[in-house]
Amino acid sequence: MDWSTKWEKFVSTMEGEYFQQLLLDGLLNTDKVAVMGLIIGIIIGTLIAVVKVAPKYKLIMRILDKICTVYVALFRGTPMTVQLLLAYYVLLPSLGVRNVDSLTVGIVVFGMNSGAYVSEIMRGGINSVDKGQMEAGRAVGLSYNVTMLRIVIPQAIKNILPTLGNEFITLIKETSVLSFITVYDLYTALSAIGSKNYEKMVPYLVMAVIYIILVLLITLLVRLLETALAKSDKSAPKRKKA
Repeated sequence: MDWSTKWEKFVSTMEGEYFQQLLLDGLLNTDKVAVMGLIIGIIIGTLIAVVKVAPKYKLIMRILDKICTVYVALFRGTPMTVQLLLAYYVLLPSLGVRNVDSLTVGIVVFGMNSGAYVSEIMRGGINSVDKGQMEAGRAVGLSYNVTMLRIVIPQAIKNILPTLGNEFITLIKETSVLSFITVYDLYTALSAIGSKNYEKMVPYLVMAVIYIILVLLITLLVRLLETALAKSDKSAPKRKKA
């Protein structure tokens, strides 16, 4: 069977409203899991990073530091597929939780996995901020937490923005494993479309093209954000020397 025939079969299949909706739902679920997973990951990762860089004078901080270390080791040391399978087929049933939406499970697991990686990214970003920023905040009467939240972390995010973009790209590509817990993602949708005519070569190539387009869009978005932040830094009023 030549390429033109395969392409015509794919096009004819996609003319059906059912398969168009199938592809749209798969694409939306892929984007939803990646976006929500990154947001959750940034929140978890920031909290872990703050614990990691905070002074360990108090016992509670030393305990939290150990918990965070175990968390990061756990999620960085096991594949995403294993985490999804354990959460959906082992952990939730053992806790007596039934009829949980698999998409929700996917979002939570992706978020927790991303949090482990973002924590190290954020920790590096916080350490890259001049220590004088923390000292200046404390000098004007701000508490450690307020100084970290309002002064240090915003500057750290600027420094790690490209790396966060890479994390987002990684999440987009890893969504292909969501089919293991019956989530209808981009991979599942195009596999179903390919099964219609027992011809999956074109659907899989289309899938690759869609992933590439998504990655290019994320890369463009990150560059636009970097440009906007650079302009805001340049336009910020500077103090006049006395």
